[in-house]
Amino acid sequence: MKIHPSAIVSPKADIGPNVTVGPYAVIGDNVKIGGDSAIGAHCLIEGNTSVGTSCQIFTGAVVGSRPQDLKFKGEDVFLEIGNNNIIREYCTINPGTGNGGRTIIGDNNLLMAYSHIAHDCRLGCGCILANNSTLAGHVSIEDKAVIGGMVAIHQFVRVGMLSIIGGCSKVVQDIPPFSTCDGHPARVYGLNLVGLRRKGVSPQSIRQIDRAFKLIFNSGLSVKHAAEKVEEGLESTEEIKYLVNFIRNSKRGLTRSCRQGKNVS
Repeated sequence: MKIHPSAIVSPKADIGPNVTVGPYAVIGDNVKIGGDSAIGAHCLIEGNTSVGTSCQIFTGAVVGSRPQDLKFKGEDVFLEIGNNNIIREYCTINPGTGNGGRTIIGDNNLLMAYSHIAHDCRLGCGCILANNSTLAGHVSIEDKAVIGGMVAIHQFVRVGMLSIIGGCSKVVQDIPPFSTCDGHPARVYGLNLVGLRRKGVSPQSIRQIDRAFKLIFNSGLSVKHAAEKVEEGLESTEEIKYLVNFIRNSKRGLTRSCRQGKNVS
């Protein structure tokens, strides 16, 4: 370990091998930091927080401080951060609320400067949150989603796998997987073709997803009936099954297309 003399690291903290801690950083009693991680200057890591291996937390980040929730009364709450995450300058990440509440972040994510992850959020693996992106409480971001700069996401919203949201968007309903969205409020503009191709999804499967999107957003059917048509009429690929399941489990309703006059559920 290489801990700067000005850093304050609790003797009760569990610090793994080859961890570096920069000047004036503060690490609390119940913190666990995995090996080969780097904690920058002036960082604060506190609460029941675990950080995985090979993570980089840059200057001024505040990780694990009490949630910004008026219902919080000091219960035991947790923050779990996976491996190989990059958390840039002045990010804020809160634990869950309620007894045993958890905020969970997967592996290989990039959180750019000033991003905020609120209480009880779930962040998958391989996601990118650009500068000043903000997740309210209980937001779920699935694998390899990209959130643009200054995007605000309403509480309890789900953002589907391999979706991308343009900068400065206002997100108040679920973002479908594989989609490209933008606007205030956000609207679906089409498929995230770049993301699908990078993942190695076959051209045939991409065509199936495109047909599904046309049924869901442009057919005039309700979302429920469109999902039934997708399930009945299209090849049952892994992506189609995932898309239909995502729609059926939506609680806040699906973000509508930029071409739809009205969102029906």
